[in-house]
Amino acid sequence: MAQSKPIERLTQSRVWRSFFRHGWPDNPLDRSLTMTSNIFFHLHPVKVSRKSLRWNYSFGLGIMAAILYGVLVFTGILLMFYYVPSVERAYPTMKEIQLSVPLGQFTRNMHRWAAHAMVLVVILHMARVFYTGAYKPPREFNWVIGVILLLLTLGASFTGYLLPWDQLSYWAITVGTNIAGYAPVAGPVMRELLLGGTEVSQNTLIRFYTLHIALLPASLVLLISVHFWRVRKDGGLAANEAPDAE
Repeated sequence: MAQSKPIERLTQSRVWRSFFRHGWPDNPLDRSLTMTSNIFFHLHPVKVSRKSLRWNYSFGLGIMAAILYGVLVFTGILLMFYYVPSVERAYPTMKEIQLSVPLGQFTRNMHRWAAHAMVLVVILHMARVFYTGAYKPPREFNWVIGVILLLLTLGASFTGYLLPWDQLSYWAITVGTNIAGYAPVAGPVMRELLLGGTEVSQNTLIRFYTLHIALLPASLVLLISVHFWRVRKDGGLAANEAPDAE
């Protein structure tokens, strides 16, 4: 019995050190090692500018956009359990979600309003980055990633618009793809690729559904990860370029 206690303490110590591999962060080295060895802390730089921590500097717009994307993924997965991408059943299943599924109306509204809010927040985030000069060297690469993320966000919103298959979405997609068809050189080809033919049909619904639930979300996850990683490698938010507010 007396021998079991030292063994138990030794086991607990090993388990503890397997999770927390460094001592209490009371010096610069341990603070740095604590940040770099933890998957959650590792998302943030070891050192950040005090100026960038002010709430009125970034308003947390980047984090808000990421949270809204998480809400969209969660609610979108719930909706996928009931939605059927068929021209005959798309609208009836949407009505079933709203009227028959428990919390279906709430889930759909959360998905819709989170999509609108994400578009708005991403645009405000880009405006904030431009105003504070955070696109300047050496952060040009991350600015380009941000622009691509904005386009993907708009694309995800556009492709989701057709899925209810009601009159509003049908004619909105018809007008939108017709506008895309007027683009120089690639316009007609792009329109045909989006529609899967010459008019809005079952092929269009399947293509928009695939883009909405697979290709665009996967691209967003990949680029959001690169975006956050690049912010971290660049030392957090670019506060040095921002003008001082008096």
